[in-house]
Amino acid sequence: MKQINRRLFLKSITVFSTYFAGIISFPLKLWGGLTYKLSNSKSSKKNPSPRIIGEKSRVVLIRDSAVLTSSNEINFSVACEMVNRGMVHLTGESSPVRAWKKLFRPKDVVGIKVNALGGKQIATHPGIVKAVISGLKSAGIPEENIIIWDRLTKELRSSGYTINKSDKGIKCFGTDTSYDLYPEIIGSIGSCFSTLISSFCTALISIPVLKDHDLAGVSLSLKNFYGAIHNPNKYHDNNCDPYIADLNTHPYIKDKLRLVVCDAITLQYQGGPAYKPQWALNYCSVLLSQDPVAIDRIGTRLIGEKRKEKGLPSLKQVGREPIHIATAAKKGLGIDNLDKIECVNL
Repeated sequence: MKQINRRLFLKSITVFSTYFAGIISFPLKLWGGLTYKLSNSKSSKKNPSPRIIGEKSRVVLIRDSAVLTSSNEINFSVACEMVNRGMVHLTGESSPVRAWKKLFRPKDVVGIKVNALGGKQIATHPGIVKAVISGLKSAGIPEENIIIWDRLTKELRSSGYTINKSDKGIKCFGTDTSYDLYPEIIGSIGSCFSTLISSFCTALISIPVLKDHDLAGVSLSLKNFYGAIHNPNKYHDNNCDPYIADLNTHPYIKDKLRLVVCDAITLQYQGGPAYKPQWALNYCSVLLSQDPVAIDRIGTRLIGEKRKEKGLPSLKQVGREPIHIATAAKKGLGIDNLDKIECVNL
């Protein structure tokens, strides 16, 4: 199906506003303000820098046990240092500010897709998100142009996020029922996209967590965008393949994704996507890449290594091999060949 045109977009905004009128007031203000700013948000624009430089994709892994305090909270200053150090090594720039400016422009409206599905103990840590936002602000992006989001507001709240639906400051809320009126069809996927991703955000950052998944094998960056469509429940057959890959080929995701920061503070190697403490451990790491396929391949390897260390069979042996990663590579979304991935360990 063709992408929604301007007439249908305006119609959807009218219907959306009518639906929410008298229930909650924030979408009218938020959507109205952003509609003016983002009138060209659906246009196809190249990212400020390529995802893949030369023949290899770069993934940077930073570990620092000091990122967790004695009470298991995120040490913000350490998190900032880890993320900024990763950005410098990822981009090859001489300073964190230059690194952030290489990937983001002051006029961008940045949607930060977190993962809050599994509950607070296995969700994207708000402290890691805060560190990423600090970097965005150093690149000149105003707080009003930053949106933390996931599928449901209630899951964000229960995972420790402060909900802000106003038109001031950093916004944080779930897409909830705010989907386009008409479905987009690409490959095996037929879904209505969140209006956030289709009509408002000009750039995306994916911040998944490093965890096992009972059907897909792993739930990392590629699968993180199941939270962007209204019917993810329909796409879990055959280890979610080719559905995850097809979803990520849509321009709403492929053309807007600038950065992946995998929250590996906790590593869950079995029992996901819900939190299972018997199979989770403090890993105190973050991974960064511009290539969602490469970072998912490295993340899968880390989970596999931990499974082997703990005496568990491989994901392939238990029938949960994350084949969607290889499919995503075949569809041109990135590199999954470990020989062509440069993994920088700091």
